[in-house]
Amino acid sequence: MSLKDILAEMRSGELYRCDDPELLALQTAALEKVYDFNATRPSQSEERKKLIKDIFAEAGENCYIEPPLHANWGCFTHVGKNFYANFNLTLVDDTDIYIGDNVLIGPNVVLDAGTHPVAPEYRAMQYQYNLSVRIGDNVWIGANSVVLPGVTVGSGSIIGAGSVVTKDIPENVIAAGAPCKVLREITARDRDFYDKNRPVPDRIKESI
Repeated sequence: MSLKDILAEMRSGELYRCDDPELLALQTAALEKVYDFNATRPSQSEERKKLIKDIFAEAGENCYIEPPLHANWGCFTHVGKNFYANFNLTLVDDTDIYIGDNVLIGPNVVLDAGTHPVAPEYRAMQYQYNLSVRIGDNVWIGANSVVLPGVTVGSGSIIGAGSVVTKDIPENVIAAGAPCKVLREITARDRDFYDKNRPVPDRIKESI
């Protein structure tokens, strides 16, 4: 099987062997870019911007990632504009991961698009399959959360810290837990109060 065919299988949701020598060589080249990003100094902001553009399949303007970044590939991740990720973002991007605009990601978050069959015989033969992960616009994912293969998080939603997101989350809700479940909708009251009974100052509300 050609490398082109294997790359197509990786994005098909079908089983494929992940130990092909040509595939591993291509992955190593991608990992070198991630290594270079993690080796930058805090003062090298312009270099980091260039590397982010080179690492990802797409990267919108104003993307900031705190090193270290971990990625299986990097080149299968699509990032929108105004993206911020805190320390230790892990992208298991053996197929496409889509991240929208204005997304915030806390420390130690995993977005996982790669997985393996249940039967150990197939795992021993290096078989895996991949299902795309999609993060909508204006999403906030709290620290130490994991988003599993095939999951979509709807625009405007918040994933609470420490969550394990096993199923799709709708738009404009707060969800948390392991497994992650919807706790409530985001309402007009959340525009008036930023934390329990702490009101949003008028000067901030008027700037929207």
